[in-house]
Amino acid sequence: MAEIEIDGAPADPARLAALGLLNYGHFTTLRAESGRTRGLALHLDRLVRDCRTVFGAELDRAQVRTRIRRALPADGAPVIVRVTVFDPALGLERPSAPAVPHLLVTTRPAPAAAPGPLRVRTVAYRRELPEVKHVGLFGLLHQRRLAQLDGYDDALLLDDAGRVTEGATWNVALYDGRELVWPDAAALPGVTAALLAGAHTGPQRRDPVTVDALGGFVAAVAVNAGVGVRPLAAVDGTALDPAHPVVAELRAAYEGVDGEQI
Repeated sequence: MAEIEIDGAPADPARLAALGLLNYGHFTTLRAESGRTRGLALHLDRLVRDCRTVFGAELDRAQVRTRIRRALPADGAPVIVRVTVFDPALGLERPSAPAVPHLLVTTRPAPAAAPGPLRVRTVAYRRELPEVKHVGLFGLLHQRRLAQLDGYDDALLLDDAGRVTEGATWNVALYDGRELVWPDAAALPGVTAALLAGAHTGPQRRDPVTVDALGGFVAAVAVNAGVGVRPLAAVDGTALDPAHPVVAELRAAYEGVDGEQI
């Protein structure tokens, strides 16, 4: 069951309704266990950076840490934490009004087992402000829904030039048998992707990856804070090897990243 707090107190319906009705804000999601999480500094950097972009306001990093710490279970059980920044006083008529950011912190139990490989289909779709992790998830979830109705698990997004950008709620890395390739395109700069790129000791590069080039890869992984490293089994009609040794290598590299004390 999810636990919800706003500014360190139980969430009240009025302020929750404001977020639901306006749907304007940004967030980050992290996995915490025993009071620690991987990439805490990067998550805080994202929240501060996005708050300037979305609201033109500053965010207190220490306060964010305090709010997260307060929301964690006392027994240190693993949870998925989402920190959403919004202003319940903003309205539809004047979203340009000076903003006072508030913090909505939710926790839910982390999955006990790693999810299975993903079968994804490509779709031409670009998020608004792809560099910001904002709360406008309708388009992404709609593409995921359409992919699932068509027999796939999720959607892999392409830009107008047919280049791979990102998954619906994850970054992607592809392996060509020699190097790990991170698509060079407009996409969310993922915290998990940054941590994995820093931990992986094998050769890697950033390069544009067109949909026509996907047949040249033997393995690929989806990465985000909730699941860590998850293999892809196929993209459209192109089969990939979810049991390729590089998948275990990447998972071990990410799991070897030390968590930071919250």
